[in-house]
Amino acid sequence: MLPVESIASFLLAQEAAAPEAGSGLMRLALPVLVIGFMFYFMLIRPERQKQGRHRQLLENLKKNDRVLTAGGIKGVVSSVNRDQQEVTLTVDESTGTKIRVNISSIAGGEEDLDSGQGGKK
Repeated sequence: MLPVESIASFLLAQEAAAPEAGSGLMRLALPVLVIGFMFYFMLIRPERQKQGRHRQLLENLKKNDRVLTAGGIKGVVSSVNRDQQEVTLTVDESTGTKIRVNISSIAGGEEDLDSGQGGKK
């Protein structure tokens, strides 16, 4: 057996390796940056693209476009009044039933009606 004094002097004589000055920060920053990029590309960017497509749909809205409202009403645009932010929709061709809705309540266009998604692309 080794004497306790020699073990203690051996342990005390060894110097601990000094950690590098920035390695802790880099270990923390890299995962945070990776999560940030993933968050942007999976959540923020697709939502902005969807908002851009919806804004373009509303700007290009014209007579005879088939649309779907946020309430689920399907119709054909009869007129667009941009001053009052209002759209008149024909919902029943046979009876000529028309309704007026706020332009912001238009959820989707013709391609959304065909795919059955109603603006949820």
